[in-house]
Amino acid sequence: MKIFSIKELPGISFSNEENEIIVKTARAATELKVSAYLIGGYVRDKILNRSCKDLDFMCVGNGIEFAEQTAKQFKPKPTVSIFKHFGTAQFRHQDMDVEFVGARKESYSENSRNPAVETGTLEDDLSRRDFTINTLAFELLNEEEGILIDRFSGLKDLAAGIIKTPLEPNITFSDDPLRMMRAIRFASQLQFLIEEKTLQAISDNCERIKIISTERITDEFNKILLSQKPSVGLDLLYKTGIMQIIFPEFVALAGTEMKEGKGHKDNFYHTLQVIDNVCLKSDNLWLRWSAVLHDIAKPVTKRFEAGTGWTFHGHDAVGARMVSKIFRRFKLPLNEKMKYVEKLVLLHLRPISLSKEQVTDAAIRRLMFEAGEDVDDLMKLCKADITSKNEKKVIRFLRNFELVQIKMKEVEEKDNLRNFQPPIDGAIIMETFDLKPGREVGEIKDAIREAILDGKLNNNYEEAYLFMLEEAGRRGVFLKKK
Repeated sequence: MKIFSIKELPGISFSNEENEIIVKTARAATELKVSAYLIGGYVRDKILNRSCKDLDFMCVGNGIEFAEQTAKQFKPKPTVSIFKHFGTAQFRHQDMDVEFVGARKESYSENSRNPAVETGTLEDDLSRRDFTINTLAFELLNEEEGILIDRFSGLKDLAAGIIKTPLEPNITFSDDPLRMMRAIRFASQLQFLIEEKTLQAISDNCERIKIISTERITDEFNKILLSQKPSVGLDLLYKTGIMQIIFPEFVALAGTEMKEGKGHKDNFYHTLQVIDNVCLKSDNLWLRWSAVLHDIAKPVTKRFEAGTGWTFHGHDAVGARMVSKIFRRFKLPLNEKMKYVEKLVLLHLRPISLSKEQVTDAAIRRLMFEAGEDVDDLMKLCKADITSKNEKKVIRFLRNFELVQIKMKEVEEKDNLRNFQPPIDGAIIMETFDLKPGREVGEIKDAIREAILDGKLNNNYEEAYLFMLEEAGRRGVFLKKK
């Protein structure tokens, strides 16, 4: 144990907001005559000098009563949200979330991660926690000082960058299988190593992940994707067998095959590198999902062609069609986020093909029209997709990409194609020719769009209107009688 001053803890500084919360919480504990502790992730992150906006307090007593007493110390008093079923309460102070719970011990049944909970001691509460680095606790002795409690050598493991369970890992993971994904997530977020016995226990208990709800699995998976280097966590999910259960399509990318002396790269590890490359340029979760799924259809489109080798024709289009099924299974949003990912998966080969050939204005127009506002993210994905170990090849591709982007800028300035909408829509066509909605209206509208994209006419109303009259006349459609 280590004595520290709350205001002058060596190596750790508290903001005025944090200090105010801690001091008032300590005062409330004194008034209630209960032992109180600042616990868990906040303590871990403070020691690691990581930003954290969630303060978790635990008392040996009634956590809800503790929250109410603490809230009374603030003016105006914050609204306390109470969760009686879990025995927890929380309120928000400025930009900090403050949560309270009473010390407890837990017991689990075989087919559920929802424990039977009863009042416990400090020892009970710390031992039930997932990892030693999350068992650290500051006991609030009074408003000025406290004791750092480290019953499971959490400080040592923090310093060594090790993730291990405070108790027998097989019991820890069997009781609450989500902790397996949390271990992998922390390894990815903190760039820590999972202790050998703990890692083996994850592999041994991976089938238990099946009792966890999809929402919780997806939440952990997304947190791994949002880490600085997601490949660490994704590779651990694969090597421990969890990925095979939660995301078999991703696992299908793994491995290589040789035939007639021709092989192909391991598309699983290629994808991990693409994801890491994207993360160097963007923290957009959905761009990272696009990187995850950009080659997802390669296993189902893989063919061997004599004289050519392995091909994956159409994996872009097939992959785009797979996105909705995967999003539904993970219970990801089926809205514009999904459409964004579908679009980037569908188009991810287009800039690459353009970079290999003479770039025409028409090809650039079509790419920009189809990508719309997401064209910049598409280019980030395509650059990230260059994972060749041949340095000269990489340099050549990147140089060609620069030429494509220069051409895109020129075409955009000239044709204003981002978020392009043809100046003549279906309503104008129907009004002009007294037509009802139908095939003819769609064909005329499509012809106008194609003419603009092909550069046959400029993107303005006057030229488009004259073209519409000519196109309609060729089809035997004439102006309505006045």
